[in-house]
Formats: sequence, C-alpha cells, structure tokens
Amino acid sequence: MAVNLSVKELANLVDHTLLKADAQRAEFKKLCQEANDYGFKMVAINSSPVQHCAELLKESPVHVGAAIGFPLGQATIETKVFEVANAISNGADEIDYVINIGELKDGNLAYIRQEMEEIVSLCREKGILSKVILENCYLSDEEKVAVCKIAKEVLPDFVKTSTGFGTGGATLADVRLMKEVVGDKVKVKAAGGIRDLETALAMVEAGAERLGTSSGIPIVEAYKEFMEEKG
Repeated sequence: MAVNLSVKELANLVDHTLLKADAQRAEFKKLCQEANDYGFKMVAINSSPVQHCAELLKESPVHVGAAIGFPLGQATIETKVFEVANAISNGADEIDYVINIGELKDGNLAYIRQEMEEIVSLCREKGILSKVILENCYLSDEEKVAVCKIAKEVLPDFVKTSTGFGTGGATLADVRLMKEVVGDKVKVKAAGGIRDLETALAMVEAGAERLGTSSGIPIVEAYKEFMEEKG
C-alpha cells in the first residue's frame, strides 16, 4: 500500500453515504452516529433529511452534504438552485449536484457552464463546499475533459466521478483523467463501487481527495487491522 495515511486521515476522506429511496429516520440517526464515531468527513444524503441530520450533528465536526438533482441531473437550473438554497437553509454545508447529462451529450457546454456557475456561486456566497457530479459511466473521455475544463475556470471545490446510481461507478482511469485536467485548482471525489480497502487506497493514490461510499466502516476497520499488523 503506497498511500501514507493514518487511520484518522483515511476516515476523514470518507463521505458516509445513505441515498436509498426507502431510508428511514432511524437509519439516518445510525448514519450520523457512525460518521461521528469514525470521524468521517460528511454524511451524504438527499435533501429531504438534511434538517434531521443537521440537528443530529449540530455538536459534531461531521459535515452534512445534500445531493442535488439526484440521481439523474434532469431538473432545470432554476430548480437545482432552489434545491441548493433550501438545503443550505436546512443546515447543509456541502452540496453535491448532478450535471444535466443530456445537455452535455448534446454538446451544450454553455448550459453546463451556466448551471455550474449559478450553483457554485450560491455555495461560495454561503461559504458552502460544492461538488460537481459528472456521472462518467455515460460520458466519453472528451465529455469528461470538457466538464473538467469548465470546472477549472468556475472553481467548484470538487469534481466527482459518479452518483453510484448509474451503470458504473468510479474508475482509476477516470480519477486520473479528471485530476490531470483540473490539476491543483479543483479536487477530485471518487464515488460509486468503492467497497473495500484496496479500492479506496487505489482511488486516493490516483488523486481522489474524497471517497463517497456506504462501506466506510469496513474500509476503515480493514485499514486499522493493516496498520496494527504493520506495527
């Protein structure tokens, strides 16, 4: 394992995720408790439970992240901006929004730029981190590069590989490609299909500075064991 991280540092890269349609309040309470106990960076949730989770985590350093336009990205810009503002007012301090994939596939880069500018501007104004989800499983490398080039100018905090709800998740090739384009201007978040320690560390080594996963606990526990064995 080439990545040189403490257990605490690895845990702090994790966005602890619960985005399923039938998630209930008891599950969100458990999610928030786990995130606090393990020192995860954020709970990644849909916008409806934001207020509940923000209340649960009000004394915790764990951030509350709202997924916007999730998972398809097919809401209007105005709708996404409203959803962002509403999530922030309810206590979200990070925003992960899905781009309009159809507009990108149609070559409408002006639309992708406008959407990014409006959402990132609002987040910046409110002091909130912003992440742009590309959903790479549907995109050509040229389309991924095009969005990352826009991000390099608009400057969201992160570009993100996937929702975890598409036909594929994060790949090492995509993380490397995105990082190569955005450089040090924007960070990269890998999400989707990160279920074990080997994959998590490979994503970090490829350039990811956040990991979206619902497997954060087994990943961190496996790393604890590895570090203990290492001595």
